[in-house]
Amino acid sequence: MTIDFSKFSDGLVPAIIQDAETKSVLMLGYMNEEAYAQTIKTQRVTFFSRSKNRLWTKGEESNNFLDLVDIKIDCDQDTLLVFVEPMGPVCHKGTDTCWGERNVPQYGFFSHLEEVIRDRKDNPEDNPDSYVAGLFKKGINKVAQKVGEEAVEVVIEAKDDNDLLFLNESADLLFHFMVLLRAKGFGLRSVEKTLISRHK
Repeated sequence: MTIDFSKFSDGLVPAIIQDAETKSVLMLGYMNEEAYAQTIKTQRVTFFSRSKNRLWTKGEESNNFLDLVDIKIDCDQDTLLVFVEPMGPVCHKGTDTCWGERNVPQYGFFSHLEEVIRDRKDNPEDNPDSYVAGLFKKGINKVAQKVGEEAVEVVIEAKDDNDLLFLNESADLLFHFMVLLRAKGFGLRSVEKTLISRHK
């Protein structure tokens, strides 16, 4: 597919910038045909700046370049999805994204659960009746023991035909493993990085 730069009177198409690794949306810019060609040639994202009325390579002043990984064109051929590796904060205000959000991987509900577990560990006095805070209080040996117990339960249920019990035990194992990760000072991102480093 080719980009239809003629679709809009100013010859500009929106370019959504997304981190190729974390999948976070970083910013929105506009490209004309020349900016697109420059991006492909240099492998660094270049926009057409409407305020400067010229080509503008992101990072040309701050050195926070956006190194190009890939570009996709939408079904109407008038919007770009640009996958990048950012070389620093993307927003001119110094934040990771132009929406003021941190550029970190998101794992859906697991990310929320990680935050809850972190809060129970860091603020046990705010949650005196919390099961998780109680586990942390008992120490690393107890947390590790729970992971072992849940792993055995998963193996047992895997040999039977009750899918509901198997999924419940799997959820217990994942949950307690996330508690163990936090007890050791790690998170899901740490495990993901290890798996990525092994991937060939």
